[in-house]
Amino acid sequence: MRIVLDTNILVRANPAVLPHGLARDLLLTIISSARDTLILSSGILDETRRVFQYPHVRKRWPLSDDVIAQYLTALEAVSIMVNLPKTAPSIVSDPDDDPIVQTAVLGRADILCTRDEAFHHPLVETYCHKHGIRVLRDTNLMQELRRAVG
Repeated sequence: MRIVLDTNILVRANPAVLPHGLARDLLLTIISSARDTLILSSGILDETRRVFQYPHVRKRWPLSDDVIAQYLTALEAVSIMVNLPKTAPSIVSDPDDDPIVQTAVLGRADILCTRDEAFHHPLVETYCHKHGIRVLRDTNLMQELRRAVG
């Protein structure tokens, strides 16, 4: 499966998470699988870098800029990167989330994984469905990946 993880999942999957939480396990499951592919874009990585700078995120995970840069470089290395157009349709209520949807569409993703309720709005889900993309929460995706292996 071709899978896009949203920014929230990528932030929660950072290497400082100990013990590993669901997001980290999900990321590691995807990138270690021979049948699954992580799809990302510079838009998603840029937003992830920005979110790591939020005071409440820095307090929870006090990662240095170098560690953040290494994490984002590692994500880029293990994923297929999609080039986003300069302009794209506005689909999600938060314009910062539109690059995530566009990454999924242009990357021909099967799944967009998010915990953000804005992506579960009927208009967003309908738009994604028209492009063959299922919008799943992290718990649902992990269950699906485990069933596929077992």
